[in-house]
Amino acid sequence: MKRVFIGLIFFLTACAAPADLPSSQPLMPAFSASLPDLGPAPELTNDTWLNVDAPLRLADLRGKVVAIDMWTFG
Repeated sequence: MKRVFIGLIFFLTACAAPADLPSSQPLMPAFSASLPDLGPAPELTNDTWLNVDAPLRLADLRGKVVAIDMWTFG
């Protein structure tokens, strides 16, 4: 039990923000990438979909976080 308590204290102090930084200064610098604008994404046109009842459309996914795992049989 003592080890768990010490581990918890260590974790909380390691995750805490440094006290000497002003609150207006971000902890991580802002990064930006200069990527070209390639226009809107093309519509998804698969014939076979797994784990869904109907084919997916980009309009239905707008505003949602989506992870797409694309693979093929080879």
